[in-house]
Amino acid sequence: MAVMPSQPVVSPLGGPNYDPFPIGASIESFGRPLVTHVQVADLDQDGFLDVLYCEAQLNTVRWIRQAPRGVFTEQIVATEVAGPAHVDTADLYGNGRLDILVASMGQIAPNNSRIGTVLVLEQQPNGAFTKRELLTNTTRVSDLRAANLSGHTDGRLDLIVGQFGYDQGEVRWMRNDGDWNFTGQIVNTQSGTVHTPVADFDGDGTPDFAALITQEWEEVHLFTNQTNGQFSDSVLWASSNEDYGSSGLEVADLNQDGRPDLIYTNGDGFDYSVRGPRSWHGMQWLENLGDGKFAYHHVGDLAGAFAPSAADINGDGHLDLIAVSGYGDWSTPDSVTLMAWINDGDQNFTPWPMATSPIQLISAAVGDLDGNGIPVIVTGGFHTFPPYERMSSVTLWRQR
Repeated sequence: MAVMPSQPVVSPLGGPNYDPFPIGASIESFGRPLVTHVQVADLDQDGFLDVLYCEAQLNTVRWIRQAPRGVFTEQIVATEVAGPAHVDTADLYGNGRLDILVASMGQIAPNNSRIGTVLVLEQQPNGAFTKRELLTNTTRVSDLRAANLSGHTDGRLDLIVGQFGYDQGEVRWMRNDGDWNFTGQIVNTQSGTVHTPVADFDGDGTPDFAALITQEWEEVHLFTNQTNGQFSDSVLWASSNEDYGSSGLEVADLNQDGRPDLIYTNGDGFDYSVRGPRSWHGMQWLENLGDGKFAYHHVGDLAGAFAPSAADINGDGHLDLIAVSGYGDWSTPDSVTLMAWINDGDQNFTPWPMATSPIQLISAAVGDLDGNGIPVIVTGGFHTFPPYERMSSVTLWRQR
């Protein structure tokens, strides 16, 4: 079994270079790791950021706890989670404890059956987790986020649910009625929802949410909170290319003007008849201009691009962009698997190849895990197709 080498690519441009450090369970414990999502959060709130991840080979949700600083220990917090696709954290009842939100697809491979589940792992005072299935027998659930959409005054949070489905899909929100009772309301019935990031996009003081809808749609939607339990659905941007391969959508105020923007990757090669990269894959920025208007900017190319993230990796005060590659041309040894685009402060971006191994990465997160103000990148390996080499499960990337 081939594992990743110890050294990344050194960019010919100079500047911040990152070295990989495997953490958590070994590659051998999975056979072939299928890490569908990684997230950075201080789950036990001890002051040290931890790593949470979904692993679809063994259908588990895992916590790599950092305690003390620099020491990482993994534990399984949930088993028999069918097709876990996304993990997040939120204090759903304002009790000071972070619960774990899990989107369960039922299975990761295409399936049109109603096998999805909205799952919450409720954190107990003793640190144990209680599994709560809030919605079952539904179209495959691909994303789950929390926000106070209803204006609760007691700390309760509602849920936003993205449901990829296959031929049928949905976007819904679930009002938190208290005592673990939730009322669902569907706001979109298109198939292929991947991500549903939350922010106050229109600046009215109430949270809205966006949705990346793939399949034949290839659209970015905005659901604006009307403050009466209703959401208006508008399309911010759409591709005319039905094979565009939309793969990731997240929030970042990239130009730091106080308005939340969206960063957006396209690079999904899962459904192509011939899997692999396409010339149009890369990173995009949807700039929030205010008044519900967004401007599209192509930032740069990356074959098989996934998992957009923003962080100031060179310490100049400007947010740079990061993405990984899940479907690169792995027959080419120098095919980039971790890429940054360095921001000059005027939103001009210079591509920064960071690594060519490990390969087949579809998830990444960024945080100050070392407590020194320097961003650490976390990636997860998703090895569904050959070549089964240069593999990884969860990797920390630290600045050299």
